[in-house]
Amino acid sequence: MQPNEVKALLESRIDGCDFHIQGEGCNFQVVAVGEAFDGLSPVKRQQLVYQALSDEIASGALHAISIKTYTPAQWESAPENAR
Repeated sequence: MQPNEVKALLESRIDGCDFHIQGEGCNFQVVAVGEAFDGLSPVKRQQLVYQALSDEIASGALHAISIKTYTPAQWESAPENAR
């Protein structure tokens, strides 16, 4: 899979989030920013993203996924946003 394919899958399955994807093959780093994460524990945030990709993980199309999630307010001071 390509990063743009992973991004398209996530955008179609989780509303109101922006996704920043890096990686190749079956190993990806996902940074997700959205109101959907407001009020959720870190574990629930990760589960939301994993659930959105569960079919691809089960099939082996995706293997290793690193996930970081932020609300828009948290994203303002996130290290990944210091570009």
